[in-house]
Amino acid sequence: MRRLAVSLVLLLLVGTAGCLGAIELQPDSGPADTTASSPTPNASLEPVDADLSVHYIDVGQADATFVRGPDGETMLIDTGHWNDDGQTVIDYLEARGVDRIDYLVSTHAHADHIGGSAAVIEHYETEREGIGSVWDSGVPHTSQTYQDYLDAIETHDVTLYETRAGDEIPMAGATVEVLNPPADPGDDLDANTLALRVGYGDAGFLFTGDMTDATEPDLVERWGSDLQSTVYQVGHHGSSSSSTAEFLDTIDARVAVVSSAHDSEYGHPHEEPLERLAERGVATYWTGSHGTIVAGTDGEAVTVRSVADATTDPDDLTDAPPADASATASLSVRGTYDAGSTAGTVIAAPVPGQQRVVAHGGETA
Repeated sequence: MRRLAVSLVLLLLVGTAGCLGAIELQPDSGPADTTASSPTPNASLEPVDADLSVHYIDVGQADATFVRGPDGETMLIDTGHWNDDGQTVIDYLEARGVDRIDYLVSTHAHADHIGGSAAVIEHYETEREGIGSVWDSGVPHTSQTYQDYLDAIETHDVTLYETRAGDEIPMAGATVEVLNPPADPGDDLDANTLALRVGYGDAGFLFTGDMTDATEPDLVERWGSDLQSTVYQVGHHGSSSSSTAEFLDTIDARVAVVSSAHDSEYGHPHEEPLERLAERGVATYWTGSHGTIVAGTDGEAVTVRSVADATTDPDDLTDAPPADASATASLSVRGTYDAGSTAGTVIAAPVPGQQRVVAHGGETA
């Protein structure tokens, strides 16, 4: 009944509207991952002198990104595919001593984005120090994966926020601006992806989930040059339906990261967005060939490390071999990029109480 209450509230709302540094290597005791090349969860990937780090975890044909803020707060954006049941993400975070997830962000309800969320919530609420809050577009789905996700939120009385463009997630020491969905979303999950920009100093990190060329023009019109970011997680796993020329020109990124399997059943990343990235000279990393990728910043430069070495030339990216997760001894910095003076714009001032609490303590509001 409690799960049903949250489901009904979501439907009604839609209808009406730590420290950074090296980690000691340890033997990997986690179970084998059958959906992704191993992200070598116990390898140190933290860039040196990083105040804020963003970890693009290799979860195969899915998304899961961990952010450690400058004041030690943590954010997890998506949790991988349902058939991994959160194990890859849990192993990765455990290896880094992450005792609490302050902000769990669900970009949208597809199973390759929230597939591990129920297990992650269960683990952190019962084995560690909990989940601070969950941030969601409020656009529901009919899948069992989505229902399990709502069940976990209710069972453990985690605060669930329905989020809209202009909201801010209050990560200490950084700016985390919500760019999408709009005030009156429809029922399309991809179009209403919860898109974020994380800013620190002059560095910016942009996340657009499965947003496509049907929605990218709306963001350009709404935000314009405020979208500028140093690192862009390529939309929709590198699909040809995303990362249009106008959108890339507006972002003006120096680094792109594609999260998809090397043997992607959809052929991700597609040739068209890679060509557009190549035309703009954007260094491009791919979890399929680089494995887990970590970008760290001091606010002035962004340094990138990865499990495996591979080309960052978008024209040659899909010819690179799959990530060799066993080659951890050769871990090294893959590139350091100037964050640029235009990438630190604060998009919107925080508005206290602007976020809509969907559920808290098992009660709807």
